[in-house]
This record gives sequence, structure tokens and C-alpha cells, in this order.
Amino acid sequence: MKTLILLAAASALTPSLASAQARAPDPARLKGTVETLVGFGTRHTLSSATDKKRGIGAARAWAAGEFARIGKGCGGCLKVESVSERFTAPRVPNGADIVDVLAIQRGTGDPNQVVIIAAHIDSRVSDVMNATSDAPGANDNGSGSALVIEAARVLAGEKFDGTIVYALLSGEEQGLLGGKLLASTAKARGWQVRAMLNNDIVGNTVGQNGQIVSDRVRVFSEGIRAAEDGKAGLTRRGIGGEDDGPSRALAKAIDGIAEANPQIGLDVFAVRRPDRFGRGGDHSPSLELGYPAVRFSVGIENYDRQHQDLRTVDGRVYGDTVEGMDFPYLAKVTALNVATLRVLAKAPAAPASVSLDGALSMDTRVLWDAVPGASAYKVYWRRADAQDWADSRVVRGATETVLKDVVVDDHFIGVAAVAADGAESLVTFGGMAARK
Repeated sequence: MKTLILLAAASALTPSLASAQARAPDPARLKGTVETLVGFGTRHTLSSATDKKRGIGAARAWAAGEFARIGKGCGGCLKVESVSERFTAPRVPNGADIVDVLAIQRGTGDPNQVVIIAAHIDSRVSDVMNATSDAPGANDNGSGSALVIEAARVLAGEKFDGTIVYALLSGEEQGLLGGKLLASTAKARGWQVRAMLNNDIVGNTVGQNGQIVSDRVRVFSEGIRAAEDGKAGLTRRGIGGEDDGPSRALAKAIDGIAEANPQIGLDVFAVRRPDRFGRGGDHSPSLELGYPAVRFSVGIENYDRQHQDLRTVDGRVYGDTVEGMDFPYLAKVTALNVATLRVLAKAPAAPASVSLDGALSMDTRVLWDAVPGASAYKVYWRRADAQDWADSRVVRGATETVLKDVVVDDHFIGVAAVAADGAESLVTFGGMAARK
């Protein structure tokens, strides 16, 4: 892997937290970003990497410049860099340099505790190998790219315990190559990834059937973990944790954040599968390495505006253009991402493990690993026939508690770490205590 540092950042004076939090995603600015990306003609991964006006190279350079300007405005709070690796794949038969553009907002605590927000910047038309025709990629995925850049603008200058990585990925349409590069970069650098938020097709509200869905966003999450081997999968089956892995816990947390912020105006449709039926996205490689990762996507899709040559047939318009988008809706999805980043980057890490001991008892003893920076822990439980946590208890100064009259056979139990300001980590699902 080759790493090219484009902009070194230094700490400096930043805006007050109150003024920073007052900023909100701007629909007009999001539209301007998408229009700029569309203006590069095509962002196909195999298009020109050197032309200054057209192609993937020009788009990546512009995006890096936007991150740099944001970083300059907050006194150097972002370090902007590009990571690259050469891939050969079925859709890249002659090989190509895949480049991801990153902007890193370093945390004030352990900088290796990382939250990632990502989107792919590349585009395509009907023929996935066509690198020359105009491929506007307004919604797929100019929308996600604009969201990531806007999130950086909104959060620039705020202080967080954890590090935020804003990532624009190449090669998604050629086989999730940018997502693979991002995941391998995280592993190579020793990042402890708290969450990976993948935003892909997040800017339309009119479906192919004409239905309008402007108050809902889908969040896809895996149940059975891609990173678990057969033995770990059997263990999860034995404890009933199919609905409570890290990715699913992340989706549930996002749902809770949306409910706690009704001013955003979005309901989270938490889809219990890794992605759309039979399909995948750039969060998949992160799941394969065991990182909590989800995909955001619109509440309803218009397939005439995805992966299509620009054309009109019998009055039916095909092609992924700006006209098919809803920017106030995109601003709402951006706001939900921003709210999620604020919580997870401020919170401690999730407990590494949670153990339960209560066989042949009416009570359950809950034990968990201590988390650096946690001021308290929140123990959650629910009946085993329910999906959502129903009860909770805050525990301070200890890493265990006993739940009286909570029978382990009939309940699921988990634990989150809590920061001094109340920000919570993801919930770690409880398993069997080790036998001595």
C-alpha cells in the first residue's frame, strides 16, 4: 500500500462547541457539491486520473481540495491524505490504481479509536466497463460524497474523544475496491473502528413507481457476522445473539439517535440484512474484518436513475442526473449521520466482552471488561422474544452487577460504556461466562 500525504494539519484555535453545534447541513451547499461532481463528466474508476477537468482524477483532486479548505478554516483540524493500492479484478482486468481520499479529524483521547463516515465517489453507466461516456452519478453516489464533505464542514473544529475519518472511496462500481482499501488501511494502522457509516444513494425521495418517501431512511446491518468463523457462529447461535452483533447494535443505536432528535425529521427503517437483496456496498469489507458497519440508503429507489446511459425512451427518462434528487432530504440524512458521529466519537469504546452467569438461578450476574474513559456503564436487558432493549441500569465504579429476578434463560442482556456527558457506546451483547 502506498500512502501520499497531501496536507499536514496542526492543532490551532477552534470555534466554540456551541457555535459549532449550531451549524446544520445546508441543502444549497449539498446541491452545489453534487453539481460540481457531475461537472467532471464521468467519475468512472478507469477514466483519466490525470486530466484536470474530466474524470476520476479531477474529481478526487477537487474533493481533497475541499477537505483542505475545510481544514484551513478550522485552523488545521483535518489532515488530508490519499491512500492508494493497485488492484486487478474482473472489472479491472488490466489493473488500476485505486485511490481513497481521507480527511482525518484527530481525537483528543486515544486517536486510534476511530469512527468512519464514507461514500464512493466513482460513477458508471449501463456498461460497467464504459469509462468514456458521461456518467453524472448525481445520486449514485454524488449524494453520499456530498454528505461526507458536508459532515466535515459541520463538525470541523469540534472536539471529540475519538477520531473521525471522512472517506471518499474509488472503485465501488468495479468491485468494492475502495472499501477494501479503506478496511485494509484501518487494519494496517491499528485503528479500533467503533463504527463505519457507508452512505450510498441517499438523495432521492421519488421512487420508480412515483411513490414519495421523504421521512424515512433505510439503514442496513448484518446479523450473523461475516467475520465469525464456524465455532464463533455456533456460539452466537447458542446464546441467541443473531440480532445483536456489532453491526446490528450500530443500526439500533442510529435508530435511537433518530428518535432522540425528532427535529431531523427521519424515521430509521432498520433493515435486518447487510445490504439490499443480493447486493453489496463499501461497508462489506469492513464487516469482513469485524468492524461495526452499516449502509444508509434512501427510503425508496428509482432504478431508472441508477447505472443507466443517459437517454429518453418513449417519454421515459433514464440516467442519474441532479433533477432526480431532493436536497432538503439529503440534508436530513446528513444531519442524522452528523448526530451519530457526535455520539459515537464522544462516547468511550464499547466493552470488549460481556459475560453472563445465571444458569439454574432466578438472578443473573453480569460482568464486563473495563473501558478506558468510561465514567459509568449502562446494563440493558429485554425479554428473549423482543427486539428492542426494554430495561436498563446505570452502574458506576464497578464492572459487574446482579440483576435480581431476571432469569438468563428468558432474557437478553448487554452493556454499553458511558462518557461523563452521557454519550453511550454501542451495546456489547452478553455471552456465557468462562468456566474455571
